[in-house]
Formats: sequence, C-alpha cells, structure tokens
Amino acid sequence: MAAAQGHFSDHSKSADEKGNPEPSSDPGTEAGAVPLAFRHAVEALRSARLRPEIEIEPTRPPQRLAPHSYAVEAAVVDGEDDLADGRLVLLHEPAGHDAWDGTFRMVTLVRAELEPEMAADPLLPEVCWSWLTGALEARGLSYGVPSGTVTRAGSHYFGGLSDRRPATQIEIRASWTPREGPGGVPDTAAHLAAWCDLLCQIAGLPPSPAGPADNATGVVSLPQRRGPQQT
Repeated sequence: MAAAQGHFSDHSKSADEKGNPEPSSDPGTEAGAVPLAFRHAVEALRSARLRPEIEIEPTRPPQRLAPHSYAVEAAVVDGEDDLADGRLVLLHEPAGHDAWDGTFRMVTLVRAELEPEMAADPLLPEVCWSWLTGALEARGLSYGVPSGTVTRAGSHYFGGLSDRRPATQIEIRASWTPREGPGGVPDTAAHLAAWCDLLCQIAGLPPSPAGPADNATGVVSLPQRRGPQQT
C-alpha cells in the first residue's frame, strides 16, 4: 500500500533528514513557529496506509487560506488509466476560524469522467455528495460544517475532434471541519483514508475489506467509469 507524503506550506525553505520540507508559518512570523498540533496532524497524514490502487504525491498547498497548510494529490489508477483524481488540503488556524467552528479544515477537489448515460441521472449530484459524507461516517469520523458543490459538465467534440466520444465529468468540491481529539489533533489519517474511499467509489471500484461497504454509505458505486482526459 502507498504511504502518504506531501508538502507543508509553500514558504517552507528548510528540509528534514528525509528530504521532506519542514513546516513554517506565514512570512513575518518567527521561523519554526509551527504549532505542535499541526505537526502531529501532518505526520499522521504522512504515515497513512492506503489502497494499492491509490497513487499519491506531494503538491503545493495554498498560501493564503490559513497560516499553516499541507496538501497531497492522488489518483485511482488502473493500468495506464486514471479513473479518478483529486487534491486534499489540510488547513490550520491556531486561533480558530469562526466559519470552520474549529482550528482545522479539510478542503478537497475530486473528479472523474463518466459515461454520458450515467451522467444523465438527475439524482447524481445528491448521490455523489452522499458518497463524501458516507465515507466519513462509515469510518466513524466526527466532523462539522460540511459544505461544497457537485458539478457535472459535458463536452461534445466537432471538426477535427469529431471522432471523440462525448464526455461528461463529475467534480466534487467540498470542505469540512475534522473534530479534534487528544491534544487538539484530529484523526487526519482516518480522514485521508475516507477521502481515498471517496476517490475509489467515484472511480467505480468495489470497496476494500478495510474500507466502507456500499451498504454502509447507503449508495452504490457507478460502474464503467472512464478516467479524466488529459489536457
């Protein structure tokens, strides 16, 4: 199984003995002034064990959403095909954020390409949103203030591209507040695993023995998924 790795906020310039960037705070703050809770939350993400179909790698996190951030991007891979991909960002505001109702926030983008006949289902947006909340709840995770959008977009090709089949992409943008545990640290490894469950489900993979079963989420996976086209 893959182990999660990733970068701290962009302005980190030092590195640890393994070559991973050390955390840093916003420009203008004292060097190394990174809260211990954030360090523990990120180490839990880095140590998470994921399904073998998941390929995960570092990506640059946003710099202006919170004083501290960490991000990974992942794809569900079948041979040479990417069946679904996405990005997960962990934000931390030590002083708390009124809109979050907490000090941590998870932010995500997940997308996959669907067969046009499946994308025509009028209940697809509601089903996709239930996959996200169901993945969190199936792992027994406590969270608050969930918000987001589910978007489906269709493409039809003409002229020199007319030989391509029509394509429809589903995209989930969401955020939620992971409830904090001992030491003010949320179970970020479990939240990452739940997020990967969502990726696998939107990719049409069967649930793994360690992941949530379809009947635990109350929905079924959509089969015959196609990977997002490269642009």
